[in-house]
Amino acid sequence: MPAYITSAMIRFMQNGTPQTDYDALAARIKAWGRALGFQAVGISDTHLDIAEKHLLQWLADDQHGAMDYMAKHGAKRARPAELVPGTLRVISLRMNYYPQHAKDTYEVSADGSRAFISRYALGRDYHKVLRHRLEKLAQQIRSEIACQCRVFTDSAPVLEVELAQKAHLGWRGKHTLLLSREQGSWFFLGEIFIDLPLPVDAPQENHCGTCSACMDICPTQAITAPYQLDARRCISYLTIELKGSIPVELRPLIGNRIYGCDDCQLACPWNRFAQQTIEPDFAVRHGLDDVALAELFAWDEATFHHKLAGSAIHRIGYEQWLRNIAVALGNAPAAKQVLTALQAGSQHPSLLVREHVAWALQRHSYPRKQAQIP
Repeated sequence: MPAYITSAMIRFMQNGTPQTDYDALAARIKAWGRALGFQAVGISDTHLDIAEKHLLQWLADDQHGAMDYMAKHGAKRARPAELVPGTLRVISLRMNYYPQHAKDTYEVSADGSRAFISRYALGRDYHKVLRHRLEKLAQQIRSEIACQCRVFTDSAPVLEVELAQKAHLGWRGKHTLLLSREQGSWFFLGEIFIDLPLPVDAPQENHCGTCSACMDICPTQAITAPYQLDARRCISYLTIELKGSIPVELRPLIGNRIYGCDDCQLACPWNRFAQQTIEPDFAVRHGLDDVALAELFAWDEATFHHKLAGSAIHRIGYEQWLRNIAVALGNAPAAKQVLTALQAGSQHPSLLVREHVAWALQRHSYPRKQAQIP
């Protein structure tokens, strides 16, 4: 008997050849995943025909904005077997990230002088954490049975929400994120593409009902219809993906959000059931859950790199970091420290930063009118 096949995985012999018990193997994979810190593990096939049609229409409508990489791969995102030849199944996994001991989210978001950072980015970069765990699981599978598998975590053209829904990890909410009855949406997703015919899980039913809380709360009304997101209006896109100038008409609506936006998740009733993470890597770093905008704007580039090394935030770079904070300072209550910070930034060598600082200073020079959705 080959060393990579355990006795628990043998169902019967056929022509003298041991046959793998894939049901037993799938159960073991799920147990291994949970032991590695994932809260849920599921398995799906690779058929994403309906999702592919929606993706291509979304791209045709230019709702991906400046995210050229979304269009670059096109339909390959919906065809796992083209991305990794030989793929028969996708193992989807989720891991909670809402940090323990973080400052009350509502309190921070309501204080215009403080910086709001999406809860997922307060700790270590999740790409590194999940990839390490996924690789461990992949190695464990390979040690049991000969196979080809490849891991992903928001690092390649993968329709992870669609795959996770098919794998019974949750359902796509109206805000387009995955939702779970047990864990809400405060979790990361990862995948393992594998060439084994593992048994698949039944897709989970949708439980959004008539609720529209996520759509109603969106500051920029980026959720244009149930399950439809115009990324060009989304604050997460504007503060993270967009590299150039933020549209002037959207700046007042960003408020104090300098990296991402959690409003649609905060409004979702299912997040009442979400559990905080127990992962030390996702714990808050450098007090980023409750810090003044003026303090962050005063960081020089060396401090930025030192403080945010190993964080997802580091990926946007120092210039974009200052751009985002300048907008938030423009939306902040008028105060000496706010104006002092902006005046100090008015001579910044970056044209992008100076542009947004000038806008922010102008905001404090004239009476504000209620921001209107254009």
